[in-house]
Amino acid sequence: MKEPNQYLADTLKALRKERGWSLDACARETGVSKAMLGQIERGESSPTVATLWKIAGGFHTSLSTFLEPVPESHPGPLYRQTDALRRQPAGDGMLVAPLFPFEARFGFEMFELTLLPGYERLSDPHDRGVIEHVIVQGGEMELLLDGEWQRLGPGAAVRFHADRPHGYRNPGTEPAVFYNLIHYPGGS
Repeated sequence: MKEPNQYLADTLKALRKERGWSLDACARETGVSKAMLGQIERGESSPTVATLWKIAGGFHTSLSTFLEPVPESHPGPLYRQTDALRRQPAGDGMLVAPLFPFEARFGFEMFELTLLPGYERLSDPHDRGVIEHVIVQGGEMELLLDGEWQRLGPGAAVRFHADRPHGYRNPGTEPAVFYNLIHYPGGS
């Protein structure tokens, strides 16, 4: 398996070439600077989760597309271990474990996300029809929906339309861990 930065670099370059985009066009579509995109493609930069989301949004694809390859299809169970998957892109205050990367046949991706104390992430709207499911596993966090922060504790579960602004934050002193299943309409 490739190192995460090399996998990201190769995937970004391949998707950009597939669409026939120059770095300038890619920067316009994603809202990420041409310089940053070039650094990512050369494996010189480890972008934050926020930057990865911008890139995924510009390509109208899932976040996990840039984190790791789709698991090989096989008839048996697929076992994953969060400790082996968890990483902290670019020293961001969010740790990401792609439990089940996006597969078109299922139409979703699923993450374990850890918000470190004090972390806040405001998310731009995803593509039309994208639905997120948040299930808090440990700690306390807040979820921004319709302009209001909602406090969520262990066991809380929320489903919402992610094609509008939303956000996540941990105002506490302990990490907050939650699962996030993101469903893409039409498996796109």
